[in-house]
Amino acid sequence: MIRFPVESSSLDSVGHDAASNTLEVEFKNGSVYQYDNVDAEEHKSLLAAESIGSHFHTNIRSKKLGRRLE
Repeated sequence: MIRFPVESSSLDSVGHDAASNTLEVEFKNGSVYQYDNVDAEEHKSLLAAESIGSHFHTNIRSKKLGRRLE
């Protein structure tokens, strides 16, 4: 999945696959996680948020189980 850089103190890059509704997030520490059931609208809201990191932690990380990619 292609990720694009974001302006955030906690996230480095974010990618989304609309076909599988999967969000992929790279954190500043280099770890990469995927989150299922994140639709295109939620991805759009994430990128438009005033604070991408806060939006992610409140609306995605706290509600969806992520899996770490090796």
